[in-house]
Amino acid sequence: MENDDPLKAHGDPDFMTSLARGLAVMRCFADAGAPMSIAQAARLTGLSRPAVKRCLHTLVRLGYAAQDGTHYELRPKTLALGYAYLSSSSLAIRAQPLLDRLRDEIHESCSLGVVEEDEVYYVARAEVSRIMSIALRAGSRLPLYCTSMGRVLLAGWDRADQEAYLRRTKLVAPTPKTRTDPAGLLALFQSVREEGCAVVDEELEVGLRSVAVPVFAAGKVVAAVNVGVQASRVTTAELRSRFLPPLRKVAAEIGMLGMDRRARW
Repeated sequence: MENDDPLKAHGDPDFMTSLARGLAVMRCFADAGAPMSIAQAARLTGLSRPAVKRCLHTLVRLGYAAQDGTHYELRPKTLALGYAYLSSSSLAIRAQPLLDRLRDEIHESCSLGVVEEDEVYYVARAEVSRIMSIALRAGSRLPLYCTSMGRVLLAGWDRADQEAYLRRTKLVAPTPKTRTDPAGLLALFQSVREEGCAVVDEELEVGLRSVAVPVFAAGKVVAAVNVGVQASRVTTAELRSRFLPPLRKVAAEIGMLGMDRRARW
């Protein structure tokens, strides 16, 4: 599961390096979280300033970005790109009512995620109107190793792929509780595989707990579903006793959707 540098052709005559660079520049806006200068975008993407300048100029000409002095920001037109995935992924659309039902049943926010480029990508989410310090939505990305959905997804990999992931990943600790020891994480992935769920207690963010279970299709882990709660309101024991049973039920129903050949992640 190790990926080559996506910005290099590696001898592929059909690979469009210019397109790869343009997409990299667009993606770095999410990491910056604010309007960016050419220098900032170059630093985030690893591209040269002239290359970034050409990409931004093209995005402005096409209406995907706007320039204000020396800074650039994305325009609403970029939403169409994300919507293209959501509207074409029939499984994400069909899973949404199940997440909505789970949210209404347990009165907590829940999400559906998949692996993409060594991260958890949120493809569907049902939220409660409660203030939480971490803002998540469809399209959000989080690390695999310190999130409940990420650990469930990693537990579905074989040992060699898990070890390769840990070697290429910078294991930082967002909180004092975050586990970053590779050997300990490998043992944890095995435990998650055996138990069929992952509970994360304030390892991603202080004050946030979550529980996740795998979604199976054709015998393989293809996604994960989780419930996130505020630690001040819900204990880890309650996560297992109150939320795990309905979470498993919804995961099984989503897995059945995935068995439909017309459905796509």
